[in-house]
Amino acid sequence: MNKENTLVTTEAVKNKLAAIYRDEGRRIYATLIRLLGDFELAEEALHDAFSIAMTKWQVEGIPNKPANWLVSTGRFKAIDQLRRQHRHREIVAQLASELPDQDLANDEFLLADEQLIADDQLRLIFTCCHPALDTKVQVALTLREVCGLTTEQIASAFLTSVSTMAQRIVRGKQKIRTAHIPFQLPPQAQLEERIDAVLSVIYLVYNEGYSSTAGDSVTRTELTTEAIRLARQLQSFLADTEITGLLALLLLNESRRNARINKQGDIILLAEQDRSLWNQTLIQEGIALVKSSTAGGEYGFYTLQAAIAAEHAQACNANDTNWQQILTWYSLLLQVAPSPVIELNRAVAVAMHHGPEAALLLVEQLLQQKVMQKYHLCFATYAELLGQVGRKDEARTALKHALTLTKQAPEQRILKSKLAALSAS
Repeated sequence: MNKENTLVTTEAVKNKLAAIYRDEGRRIYATLIRLLGDFELAEEALHDAFSIAMTKWQVEGIPNKPANWLVSTGRFKAIDQLRRQHRHREIVAQLASELPDQDLANDEFLLADEQLIADDQLRLIFTCCHPALDTKVQVALTLREVCGLTTEQIASAFLTSVSTMAQRIVRGKQKIRTAHIPFQLPPQAQLEERIDAVLSVIYLVYNEGYSSTAGDSVTRTELTTEAIRLARQLQSFLADTEITGLLALLLLNESRRNARINKQGDIILLAEQDRSLWNQTLIQEGIALVKSSTAGGEYGFYTLQAAIAAEHAQACNANDTNWQQILTWYSLLLQVAPSPVIELNRAVAVAMHHGPEAALLLVEQLLQQKVMQKYHLCFATYAELLGQVGRKDEARTALKHALTLTKQAPEQRILKSKLAALSAS
């Protein structure tokens, strides 16, 4: 314990704990799951540890290694709870036998070093992506338990109902418990069968951070940072072109962060962004990774998206973009992973290369699909194309409908701005 920090103010402790929960909370939770072997027990232990820290740290000072202190405290608290309730006697005996008689305030007693705590989140991702679980359950459970996304956010990412997503998460927990799935990294021979789900998790976490489904902010930095960290960690752990492609994609998207919103917090679309604000270090790293992942001529879902992002990153402006090459990449991407969202993105590239009339037919066909009738960006794109060909009344109708489908305040503002511009013209 850092004795120089004794009698810390309530506000200082509250701010410190808030920062730890935001930046390290899910990693601490993952370590507690490994140590305690149960989702619910680990969740309770996490919150107990933060509650205890709120009181103790004001008197004893903030520990030198607060994450480790919280892990240690949470574990002790969970064992005390099990003792009091007289349940899981064998688990209690096993856990207690491993613990030396130490003062919780002594942060020299470390249950796990920093690297082990960092690895625990990767372990938990692979556990949640066990082949005994349905693929949809794997991704949903990992997003909820490993990364802390709400059920509502996950449902939005999958374009499904909240109740359906909640059922998937519950089923996943039950399956892990009843099948005694261990909280550990799988043997090398079993890694490949889980890697697709793991990559999907990291990808969706980044997407939620890059463009939040709801709220007043466009981005959530803690999620994009965490996704990139996990992608780097995974790449160092396993050589795979799709892992490299995913990391490249995240870095190239992240390079545009500073140009995506203005001082008022409003969204700036790609074509209107100040490209001098793009992070060239991330762009160069991303392009190098794209070249590496495409060198063998085998293209996967993330590699192809990264190749598209690289084309945008290398263009001085929207008009100088190699739209023909982007269309080629999109055609390959649709072969690898057919998706209405990818078709919509390709339609935008068609509009840029061949004109809005050619893209309108594609978007109108997409709007016949039930899933796209709930997707605000499909109606926003449709409105943009209608406006470009002079069908302003229809464009206004499409924009109004798009407004009803988005819960993110900055997206609502940009749609309202476009609607006002149409009405004024």
